[in-house]
Amino acid sequence: MVEAQVSPPAAARREQILALVDERGFAKVGELSRRFHVSEVTVRADLDALAEARSLVRVHGGAVAGGRPGELERPFEQSLLAASDEKARIGRAAAGLVESGQAIVLDVGTTTTAIAAALLDRADLQNVVVITNALNIALILEAAIPRFTVVVTGGTLRPLQHSLVEPLAGVVLDHIRADLVFIGCSGVDVVAGVTNVNLPEADMKRRMLATAARRIVVADSTKLGRTQLSRVAPLDGVDTLITGTECEQRQIDDLISAGLAVIRA
Repeated sequence: MVEAQVSPPAAARREQILALVDERGFAKVGELSRRFHVSEVTVRADLDALAEARSLVRVHGGAVAGGRPGELERPFEQSLLAASDEKARIGRAAAGLVESGQAIVLDVGTTTTAIAAALLDRADLQNVVVITNALNIALILEAAIPRFTVVVTGGTLRPLQHSLVEPLAGVVLDHIRADLVFIGCSGVDVVAGVTNVNLPEADMKRRMLATAARRIVVADSTKLGRTQLSRVAPLDGVDTLITGTECEQRQIDDLISAGLAVIRA
């Protein structure tokens, strides 16, 4: 006799649904129904409850990550087109802080990808170790080997950002001490600090910050003054912000007054 599969209680099921949506960026009703052994009616009720709590966003046939429709996590390729000139300037400014013989951590994201491209252009750099959880950044920097040593964290792949997250992504980070860490984010605010739209990647950013002697946030001007779902760090948890000249001077003054060093590129 085959035992019937038992679904977890509603509260636990909804927590697991939210974790799945955060990890993958989306989920379909039918898939969730099969995964949790409940009816599609029950799944829709779960998604509606999570949407009402602003934990995700309901769409036709399922749900996507994010608390508000205007602030959904965008695929990497879509984000790459936004503020591309500004991100390139930020990338060059960040790469200019790196010295030969250093170990650096590069977070996932389009602005950190601009850093990788700028590092590749610096023929003067030698014996640089780059640790990253971004598959696309590892591939970009492959061309710099053997001048660079490229270490990929490992972990579970999030295709939306080509990123590696827990489980297992933090194993490498537990065994390193870097000179610099560059992290991206979805928001930088005087009160909320550094925040991110995606929970699993926010966890990785926190672990990355703990590895380095100097902690640098890179964010284009559209991210300033914004607050997202998951807090990465308070402002005093990072040392420097590199942003573009497009941001308002008032925003920069407020951040400096809060104790954050700011570089405008």
